[in-house]
Order: sequence, then C-alpha cells, then structure tokens
Amino acid sequence: MDRISHRAAVLAAATLTLVACAHGPDAAPPAAPLAPAPVSTTQTTSQVVAAPQPQPTLNVLNVSDKILKACKLDFGNIDTAPKFSFDQSDLRSDERELLQKVAACATTGPLKGQSLQLMGRADPRGETEYNFVLGESRASSVRTYLMGLGLDGSRISTTSRGKLDATGTDEAGWQLDRRVDVDLR
Repeated sequence: MDRISHRAAVLAAATLTLVACAHGPDAAPPAAPLAPAPVSTTQTTSQVVAAPQPQPTLNVLNVSDKILKACKLDFGNIDTAPKFSFDQSDLRSDERELLQKVAACATTGPLKGQSLQLMGRADPRGETEYNFVLGESRASSVRTYLMGLGLDGSRISTTSRGKLDATGTDEAGWQLDRRVDVDLR
C-alpha cells in the first residue's frame, strides 16, 4: 500500500472513530476549563479518554516527571531533546536513545510491570483529522519501538491529541509541538 493510500485508510478509520463516538469533536466542551479530550485510538476501544493533567516537562518527547524521577533520567536541555520532523512519524536517533532508557527502566528497572500511555501530538498546520492521524502514527511508532526493546504491547496504550494543544507559531515552536508524550498509565 503506498503512503497516500495508507494515510487515506488511517484517516478514514480515525474519522469513523470520531463519528462513532458519542462525544466526538462536535460535542459541547466540558464545564470545566479543560482542553478537548483525546480520542482513544487503541485497537480495543474507541472511547474518549480524559485529558491528562498538565505536568512540567523537561524534553520534547515529553517523558513525565514520574518516569524521569523513577528511572533517574535527566533530559533538561530542550535544544537537544528528541523531535519529529515535519509531517513524519519515523523515529530519529536521538528519540531512540531516550526511549531505550525508558524501556530499560520499564522492563528491568523501577518501573518493571508498569503500563505506559503514549500520546501523539502535531504542530498546528494542517487539518484537524489529518493531525489526529499523524499524532496516532507517531505514538504507534514509539509503541512499536518500545515493543522491539522488550516491553509487552499490552502495557502500552496510544492516543492522539493531534494539533489540539499546539502552541507554536514558527518552525522552532512547531518542532516543540511535534512530539509524543510518555506517561505512566
């Protein structure tokens, strides 16, 4: 399947998921001042999941503080933090290095047995549906890589926020928006 056909198929599936969901993108926002909830795109469910509470971040791959502390990881330099290229979901070498450390911690370290939540994100350019699919593709790419490092796939769930929380207004800001958040589930 060529890249365009693959993206069209994924976009169609995401659109069906959004349409089938009773609380899709056209639903009224919640009373609390929260961002719209992400659409779960795991294979086992198509329910809407609550948006995680914002946490201070130290990197663009956005590994939660809980994981950084438990695994004794330090990624304080945002200039060298992992980023996705424009319109891409392929992992770069700097992302792999960080994920190898997270995988080691989750397979044999302090997080052994814990489950992870991966949330894909995109910069604000492009259609909302397309960016949801791109965010899911990024999260799936990270999931596949972590599974290759020994994590059980049943312990890794993926969702996408697409461009919903994007804040960039130029290339430097857009690079920060193109990420996968890694947190404990």
